[in-house]
Amino acid sequence: MTAPVSPSLLRGKAALVEDYVNQLGKGQPGTFDALLDCQGQLRPGWQNLLGALEALGADGRFQQHEEIQRLLAENGVIFNMHDDSHGRAWRLDPLPWVIDQAQWQTLETGLTQRSRLLNALYQDIYGSRTLFDAGLLPTQAILASPHFLLPCHGSQPGDRPAISFHGVDVIQDAEGQWRVIADRLQAPSGTGFALENRILMARALPEMYRNAPLKRLAGFLDKYHRTLTALAYQHRDNPSVVLLTPGPGSPRYFEHAYLANYLNINLAEGQDMVVRDGKLWLRTLGGLQPVDVVLRHCDDAYCDPLELRGDSQLGVPGLLQAARTGGVAISNALGVGALELTELADYLPALCEHLLGETLLLPNANADTQPATAPVFDHQLQRLIPTTLNLRCFVSRTPASVGMPGQQHSDYHVMPGGLAWVGAPGTPSLSSPVVKDVWVTATTPQPHVSQLRQARGPVVATRDGTDLPSRVAESLFWLGRYGERLDARARLLREALMRLMEYDQDDIADQLLDELLLALEITTLESDAENAKPPLIGFAQKSTALLAQFGEQEPQALQPLFAQLLRNARSVRDHLGDDSWRVAHQLRQQMSSLSPTLAPSAARRACEGLSAQLAAFFGLCNETMPHHYGWRFMDIGRFLDRVLGLLSLLKLTLNSPHSPGLALWEVVLATTDNFTAYRRRYRSELHPEAILDLLLFDETNPRSVGYMLKRLERQMDKLPGSSSPYRNAERRLLIQANAALHLADIDRLNHLADTPGAQEALEQLLDDLIAPLSALSNAISHSHFSHVERPRQLVSMEPDE
Repeated sequence: MTAPVSPSLLRGKAALVEDYVNQLGKGQPGTFDALLDCQGQLRPGWQNLLGALEALGADGRFQQHEEIQRLLAENGVIFNMHDDSHGRAWRLDPLPWVIDQAQWQTLETGLTQRSRLLNALYQDIYGSRTLFDAGLLPTQAILASPHFLLPCHGSQPGDRPAISFHGVDVIQDAEGQWRVIADRLQAPSGTGFALENRILMARALPEMYRNAPLKRLAGFLDKYHRTLTALAYQHRDNPSVVLLTPGPGSPRYFEHAYLANYLNINLAEGQDMVVRDGKLWLRTLGGLQPVDVVLRHCDDAYCDPLELRGDSQLGVPGLLQAARTGGVAISNALGVGALELTELADYLPALCEHLLGETLLLPNANADTQPATAPVFDHQLQRLIPTTLNLRCFVSRTPASVGMPGQQHSDYHVMPGGLAWVGAPGTPSLSSPVVKDVWVTATTPQPHVSQLRQARGPVVATRDGTDLPSRVAESLFWLGRYGERLDARARLLREALMRLMEYDQDDIADQLLDELLLALEITTLESDAENAKPPLIGFAQKSTALLAQFGEQEPQALQPLFAQLLRNARSVRDHLGDDSWRVAHQLRQQMSSLSPTLAPSAARRACEGLSAQLAAFFGLCNETMPHHYGWRFMDIGRFLDRVLGLLSLLKLTLNSPHSPGLALWEVVLATTDNFTAYRRRYRSELHPEAILDLLLFDETNPRSVGYMLKRLERQMDKLPGSSSPYRNAERRLLIQANAALHLADIDRLNHLADTPGAQEALEQLLDDLIAPLSALSNAISHSHFSHVERPRQLVSMEPDE
């Protein structure tokens, strides 16, 4: 309780606290505050923290805020809101919520009791159903709820906990008592965000973090990983654990990728898996691999379109039957959504007495519950603001208790911290503007816990990457293709803008600019053929059309291409290194600043920066990714798109309605980054034959067709199935392209100007190269990537009216 504060108590306090006390004095008297006790004194654990914050000064605190936000954005901590293609970052308060040991112990005991209670309740609702007969449950509300899933009856073996992970949203009321807002059981989220918040606080505020006597989070996550592996029915020494995610479209996809990477488990979507013979399998490049445990982050009804929600494209058909027969363990058990019903709140005290023989320690909040206050730092006003906080706590089954009957006090343990956010009680975390780290004070120094766990047996070294899911391989392939496509377009736009800037008269534009507009497929101001305007003729029209490529309306503009690149990058987030992802974030920042209103000079500089950032991104991928199948598919995608782009540019040059002159060949060299190499060999003289030799046949030039075909051949020789004595479709297509290049009459092509038919022979060569290479993408997709048909129910699971 915080009593009205007398002026005498303000003496000796820091300015931030004095201002905060004044604000509390104007609020509701008698309300519990997380920072100050009823005497107006700081609660345990806050003194050093506020002293450090005060010592920073206004400039230091602002810089601290900027550093935290930079790290959040750099690490990609965003929510992918469905109406926001760029995602939305949240703001992390530099002032954590400090909870002392006594308060935490009360909360911790109540949380573990609640997990034990709900686990026992699940076993009854989907088992013997004695509680319905005893009148201890709201029967009509539960059975009528869409979250009660009748097919889940008897699906959870009795020797496995239904609830192995439990999220609980709580608040402190005006009396300082903990009250529950909601239970999160279907797909409890927030663990990854809580962990990332803690890591960023340690990086941004190293001295404050190092000197704080607080409990660490890593030990909880280590036990959580061991709990997941203990759930497995088979392969107990080295079980395969998969995190089931809805995919990059989920608002919490960052957390899914982050958590999978931290726990060192596979991240998979529903289409990545299949049920065969009552067991769950992961589709990989090396074939089907068994899955022992599924950590699901999809709601109950979406997990199995065969028995549950038939229109779901997120789950795995037959997953429930596999769980029913012990073919796979699922955390949490399907059907736990029925335990989240608000109608259960009034029944929980009696249920706790009946099932556990204990008094319920954490009652639910109600409409009359008045929340406590807690401080949040406003970086703009440079003051502490009293507000209300929500706290999500996380409870996990202990590894040793998995497979043991009963509901013992030691069955569950709580993460010493959590995810807090600003808002009225029950405010969704996604809609909150500010989140806070939660520090639980410790009485003794906390040991360091490594992310590398102690081995429990001999290790089998693996290097080939055959366990890579087919969908991930496909995303990496298209990541390479869209990256190269974006780079090629940026280079062409750069050259076009340079030519545009050479002319400042309204109705004058040279033939070269027309050729570049044709290469960029810009012929009219309207992309709709039915409403197409006459060809661009004036300088102003051409300028407008070029700058439109920096907006989001044109399908082949920079923004849509980058959106495709980013979508594929997000879907393989757990396969990209941290440095690569930081460059991807810088790319995202740069792309967000592009618009059709840019000046031509600024647009040209943006193109140069974009090419440099793409080179940095793929360079880091090349240096940090293991060179197995995933990297190979990305490399194949890059060089396939690059060679097709080069061939198309050469074909356009040769088919120019104007005779290709010096300027057009100069553009060809510049866009392929061969201008310097050409000048070193041939000085400054224009020889189209020499340019063609450099770009077509010189296998020492990494931008030549010959080099790129060799690289594609080398990578494809190491793909799965390449050891077969029979050549598959993609190998035959590549051989066809190589044959066309190697059988070309180079002597004839070296005399384009004075040899009859040489021009036609060169055009035929380009066609003979483009045809098989254009078909190569589909052949690779057909051979290596999974294509899953949408599952559908043949019989409705809905009861008759």
